[in-house]
Amino acid sequence: MLMKQAAVQIAPLTGLTEEEVLRLLEIPPQEEMGDAAFPCFTLAKTLRKAPVAIASEIAAALQDDGMLAAAAGPYVNIHFDREALALPLLEEIGSKTFGKLQLGQGSRVVIDMSSPNIAKPFGIGHLRSTVIGAALYRLYNEAGYTSISVNHLGDWGTQFGKQIAAYKRWGNEETLQADPIRNSLELYVRFHDEAEQDPSLEIEARDWFRKLEQGDEEAQRLWAFFVNVSMQEFNRMYERLNVDFDHTLGESFYNDKMGAVARELQDKRLLEESEGALVVRLDEENMPPCLIIKKDGTTIYPTRDLATALYRHDVMRAERLLYVVGGEQKLHFHQVFTVLSKMGYDWAANCEHIPFGLMRFEGRKMSTRRGKVVFLQEVLDEAVARALQIIQEKNPNLEQAEQVAEAVGVGAIVFGDLRNNRMNDIDFSLEDAVSFEGETGPYVQYTHARIQSVLLKAANVSSEEQERMNNHPGAVVGNTSWALLKLLSDYPSYLEKAVLRNEPSVIAKYTIDVAQAFNRFYHAERIADAPADIRAFRVKLAKHTAERLAYNLSLLGVQAPERM
Repeated sequence: MLMKQAAVQIAPLTGLTEEEVLRLLEIPPQEEMGDAAFPCFTLAKTLRKAPVAIASEIAAALQDDGMLAAAAGPYVNIHFDREALALPLLEEIGSKTFGKLQLGQGSRVVIDMSSPNIAKPFGIGHLRSTVIGAALYRLYNEAGYTSISVNHLGDWGTQFGKQIAAYKRWGNEETLQADPIRNSLELYVRFHDEAEQDPSLEIEARDWFRKLEQGDEEAQRLWAFFVNVSMQEFNRMYERLNVDFDHTLGESFYNDKMGAVARELQDKRLLEESEGALVVRLDEENMPPCLIIKKDGTTIYPTRDLATALYRHDVMRAERLLYVVGGEQKLHFHQVFTVLSKMGYDWAANCEHIPFGLMRFEGRKMSTRRGKVVFLQEVLDEAVARALQIIQEKNPNLEQAEQVAEAVGVGAIVFGDLRNNRMNDIDFSLEDAVSFEGETGPYVQYTHARIQSVLLKAANVSSEEQERMNNHPGAVVGNTSWALLKLLSDYPSYLEKAVLRNEPSVIAKYTIDVAQAFNRFYHAERIADAPADIRAFRVKLAKHTAERLAYNLSLLGVQAPERM
């Protein structure tokens, strides 16, 4: 709100648009320098003047009752009028429509996310696509889009031939039924170990997958069993992570749609034979060929992803397609989107791969082929146990401590991922994530609970105190309360930045900043027991801070307990 006000006044003096001014406005490094600063360097070329001279002219020309401008070298430093703006800001951030953007104007965006592989454990490595995708889903809705979340299950492909071949060689029904996910993983790992010495296993696996595609009864029975037990495991994890989906459609859903894709590619003369396989050449784009049909006649990932994209555009009526998938799949998606473009679909330009870095555990990348999997359920259980221990030490009489520990422990894992830039590799540390200090989820949750305690002590603000606040707002705004108020009012710009960058960490870091700003306010200015003439303002500021923290946490998929 404040930055927007400054941009409205500065834009006509510079020849820039309000949006361009907003992008240039900065927060000064020191409080005494002002509330905002406008750098004039970029104007030097167009105005043919030195930045220092431009800053002086702009500062002299700015005429607004709500702010005071002064040149400081090549910068225009702006001080906003606390007395004039405090109450309007407080009312604005407390309104129901505050922060609701219309960037998307209702346009439909399909977000492909999570996508675990059937018959594999839901490991800590699956966390990133799941929580990043879920956060983007909520953020896009908040920004005026119609988001559609799709869990694109890995329930088809050659790996099922390997799984069935391994079961047929070394598995048995009793062991599989007792612990289907762990036993399936053990069989899968054994397959890859044995295949290094026995190449015939790979041939056997391809044969089983071909049987599966042709509808073989035994292959279909085993495949259906693996899908069923895997979904039971996955749904338990999704419930704990507070994640659900508008659609859960595995790769198998597109089996009857891939033939049409291959025929269309053939009709448009895009398919070529290469060593017995059918490919789309991408030489002009400096990429390797995109494999459509393998030489044994079976389909492959690009075929299914082409069918998937067409279905999402034509049937789901998506105007944008986002794929929240690890960075190692960059080439794959570049190929798929390029093939769509060569097929004549101009909407391929609205398909976007949203990559993210690797999740490592103690410095090691995890791999189901080698059995290096950290089960997410075990990580969540350990995080909850640690959270419960801390809660019992801090507040042994807390009611429903187990439920609070679940919210804190699971929230710590989710927030611990989302506060990182999505492109960064993460070396997962449970100890760091569950800490109640530092830039963590529990720190934000604890701040929210602290505010609830303050509000409980404050009880009701009398009508007399409210009247005093309305008549003398300037007298109640100290430095820390003003800093907090400004930060709260700037939420819409952070939301916009998070959506435009597809970066949930923008909101996570902003939420940490709000929690830290409140704690500075809490320690510097009395709230619940403040003098009557300033108590109402500070209590209301605390209330709106708690609302912002809780709402932001919900956007990230984290709960905000009222007591900790």
